[in-house]
Amino acid sequence: MQPSELPDLAHTDTRPLHWLATATAMAAVVAAAGMLQPDPTASASTPHRTTAQHGTTSVTAPDPERAAFPLECGGLENTVAKQAPGDLDGDGRPETVAVVHCAAGSGTPPSGVYVLTQGSGATPRVVATLVDPTQKMSVGDFAVRDGIISATLLGYSSAAVPRCCPDQQEEVTWQWQGGAFVRAAQAAPSSA
Repeated sequence: MQPSELPDLAHTDTRPLHWLATATAMAAVVAAAGMLQPDPTASASTPHRTTAQHGTTSVTAPDPERAAFPLECGGLENTVAKQAPGDLDGDGRPETVAVVHCAAGSGTPPSGVYVLTQGSGATPRVVATLVDPTQKMSVGDFAVRDGIISATLLGYSSAAVPRCCPDQQEEVTWQWQGGAFVRAAQAAPSSA
């Protein structure tokens, strides 16, 4: 073998110190990537400000706090428990999906799940009811991603089950298809 005319390069010889430096650099990259992830404490109930460009104006997702919901609360106020924006019908304008229930002092009041839309400058309006409060369901996990609404519906197997403690659970999704929201169960209903 003929000796090289290039100077001896120290980084071409692997030593434990080089492996340690490489491992440290990789750990720093992984840690930095971890800091760029979405906030794990954020939920669908965290207000989102999603805007979409439609023509030359910016369109903001409807604010559920300004909407009138078809929810009978017997003189009590209603509570927007969770909300999430998303372009559900692919028209380039964001809708808002809201989980709403009566402001009860105790127990687990039944929830309604509503889709809101808003014309330019108009008050948000309910365009679809996905879960009616008369179904006596509450909503656990809830999200809107890629035009699909997903939720965990919690219910009761009988009137004898205390309203604080749902004993049935169903994972469902809704997606806009053919001019309507189509519901699909992700798994067979089970006990919670």
